[in-house]
Amino acid sequence: MHVVGEGAAEGEALLKAALGAVQGEVDSCFDALLPIPGDARARLFEAMRYAAIGGGKRVRPMLLVETAALFGVGREAAIRVGCAVEAIHVYSLIHDDLPCMDDDDLRHGKPTLHRQYDDALAVLAGDSLHALAFEILADANPIPDPFIRAELVATLATASGMNGMAGGQVMDMAAESESYDLHSITRLQQLKTGALLGAAVEMGAILGRVPPEGRSHLRAYARDIGLAFQIADDLLDVEGDETLAGKALRKDEGQGKQTFVTLMGVDGARDQARALVEQAVGHLASHGDDAATLAALARYIVERDR
Repeated sequence: MHVVGEGAAEGEALLKAALGAVQGEVDSCFDALLPIPGDARARLFEAMRYAAIGGGKRVRPMLLVETAALFGVGREAAIRVGCAVEAIHVYSLIHDDLPCMDDDDLRHGKPTLHRQYDDALAVLAGDSLHALAFEILADANPIPDPFIRAELVATLATASGMNGMAGGQVMDMAAESESYDLHSITRLQQLKTGALLGAAVEMGAILGRVPPEGRSHLRAYARDIGLAFQIADDLLDVEGDETLAGKALRKDEGQGKQTFVTLMGVDGARDQARALVEQAVGHLASHGDDAATLAALARYIVERDR
């Protein structure tokens, strides 16, 4: 993080502590969910653990946990539901890295799953993490209310499929041969990146029993940080350090894809990301200091170096 100023330093310290806590709790949750069996499935479980434990910033579980906390939701339930969202995110990364998609060799500073194991096991590990997400949400412990569970399942399913992340990935693949304008790029990223970030915020509010009409400001916050997150990713792809990022960079330019940076320029993209973040923080005003970590997380999104 590259943030300056006393207030920013306090926000950075708050966020660092909160992210560290969530990262540890998510790892512990996956560890408990994925014990290695004493049969031929062992390699599948090992591969799932390889991808799910000890990697990633855990931004999505963090968004869910902090949103749920605004409405008094117990941390155990929020972490568990956060793991469902993270399981979807991890599965998407496994599949995105495959030779038939982005064909990447490095993820989170270590070999991608298909490089560490093989393509077939990577497909099955991704499929199994996708299924695990909905197993978690369907479990009555620690969410006894079946209506809450059903709404959580519907929200995550919509964000994951053709009207969300998968649909955005198809648009991204098509971007290598099609010329997208700013509206199309925005729509692509709202689906590919923004849908799951938005689902994390929405699911935190669902756990807090906030009715749909009471979530509009949270949806607006999620929409703005989702676009800011992708603009920051585009900037990292142009300016970032591969060692810090833990993955290959400069790929968009090599594939001839239009991005926020190619359409707006580096300075224009950076200004737009910062404006989106300040707008996102404004949507949280009604929660006061209770939303300080969510505000700090929004600012981190555009200042991160990985």
